[in-house]
Amino acid sequence: MSIPPVTPSITACPNGPLLVRGDVEILAASGEVITANRRTFALCRCGVSTIKPFCDGSHKLIGFTTEADAE
Repeated sequence: MSIPPVTPSITACPNGPLLVRGDVEILAASGEVITANRRTFALCRCGVSTIKPFCDGSHKLIGFTTEADAE
């Protein structure tokens, strides 16, 4: 039994990562495919994650805020 494809969506979490859902391909700057082991995953926006491009929760430790939320 196969799992049907999920329409991709990206949600910007307030003061946090980009939550990606669905079937997407992630490419490094070199063009190499980066494998996401899940159909839903979070991409780092703060720049501090040790597992970039994925989020490891570091944004909470450094007090990262998104521009819209900082106003």
